[in-house]
Amino acid sequence: MEISGIISAIVIGIVIGVLGRLVVPGRQRIGVLWTILVGIAAALVGTGIAAAFDVADTKGLDWIEWLLQIGLAALGVAALDRARARRR
Repeated sequence: MEISGIISAIVIGIVIGVLGRLVVPGRQRIGVLWTILVGIAAALVGTGIAAAFDVADTKGLDWIEWLLQIGLAALGVAALDRARARRR
């Protein structure tokens, strides 16, 4: 992976993390850095899943891939929020 690919993965991860956080109802008690990390992980895993189901490269926007990534980010944000709330 080239440096431009890594930078684009980080930028897309930030967007995915923020969108995933917006999907989860209520207030989340996790920081911005955790949101970004969850978003990056969700973007990478979502891309892998989309590639496995052969929907990663479609004509126009890849809506299925985006929905997978946002859904995974929402799950990650919710899981991390619950884990942090349980510790308190």
